[in-house]
Amino acid sequence: MPDRHLLTPRTLDDMLLYAMWHLQTSAGQVVTRVVEGEFGVTRRQWRVLALLATHEGVLSSQLAERSGLDRAQTSRALTLLADKGLVERTPRPSDRREVLLHLSEAGRALYAALLPRIIEINRQLLSTLRADEVLALEGFLQRLQRQAEAMNAPMRRTQQPP
Repeated sequence: MPDRHLLTPRTLDDMLLYAMWHLQTSAGQVVTRVVEGEFGVTRRQWRVLALLATHEGVLSSQLAERSGLDRAQTSRALTLLADKGLVERTPRPSDRREVLLHLSEAGRALYAALLPRIIEINRQLLSTLRADEVLALEGFLQRLQRQAEAMNAPMRRTQQPP
């Protein structure tokens, strides 16, 4: 791996976001082999399924926001998960045009079987760091997330309807 110059980037390889994307892509290939090869769902479907496991009863638009996917991608993932019998859609009592999303029993079973495998991949990835380094990384990621949100705030304000 080349030496990075995050504070004084000279090339794409020196950019933080590119380095993080590259890490996510490399580690994500391991996740893809597990979720697709062994469990028959895509990484996108796994993301939606995992988020739904901890945020049941949400609307598709709320799930899209949490997952970082656009509404069309989320809708496609949910349709495929519903076709596989992993997700159930229940009309909202106050507005039957909206549906609340829940995992089916099969969806809960898949999540329970798959989550430990993904946790192990996460553990293996972090195993190269000492415990104090992992704690520092958690703090760094939180600070970077807050900074990214602050950088996006002016754009969100200008995109809101009058």
